Amino acid sequence: MSNYTIKKKTFQFLKNIAANNNRDWFAENKPVYQEALEDYKGFMEAVVNKMSFHDEIEGNKAKVFRIYRDVRFSKDKQPYKINFAAGMQRATKLLRGGYYMNVQPEQNFVGGGFFQPEKDDLLRIRKEIAADDVPLREIIAHPTFQELFGEMGGNKLKTAPRNFPKDHPAIDLIRHKSFILGKNFTDKEVLSESFLDEAVRTYLGMRPFFDYFSDVLTTDDNGELIV
Repeated sequence: MSNYTIKKKTFQFLKNIAANNNRDWFAENKPVYQEALEDYKGFMEAVVNKMSFHDEIEGNKAKVFRIYRDVRFSKDKQPYKINFAAGMQRATKLLRGGYYMNVQPEQNFVGGGFFQPEKDDLLRIRKEIAADDVPLREIIAHPTFQELFGEMGGNKLKTAPRNFPKDHPAIDLIRHKSFILGKNFTDKEVLSESFLDEAVRTYLGMRPFFDYFSDVLTTDDNGELIV
């Protein structure tokens, strides 16, 4: 399992469903879908196995997301997703952050971070950055971070959040509503024997980032542990 490689026919299924996104085609090709899904699940099991040597993953497993789309409130009525994706949450109250993987022809992505933290957590993060933005900036500027991710992503407010001055020196960080890291991979890279190791290396590159946010979210404004 440590050398698990995603099969080419898994990618071919994703290409095919993108071109035939309808229930009749899917029903006819359900066995092909099941085989592709099991392949992706097998790969994620191998990822979790390797990650277990470096981090604590909740339940020691990845959550593979359903292929069926919820179209009730969407203008796009295509019934199926055209990707395989999975998430892994870090375990225990002291370890914060989540890992993510998207496999999709020409849109492969290994990422993680903090997607839209709840109100109190977001305020705690913003207050910490406002008080001292140097630790986070040092993490972002580190050569390994720059090589893997380039910059911190995530949606932002257009202006300063309430009770934070617009001219604050760290307003570029404070405006974030999510704090996301990600690295894109080509189809060739995803299908290569080295992708498993490269995915894990990418996740490990997030650890200083995760450690910073974990420290912030498990302490109060005075730095006292609250969990």
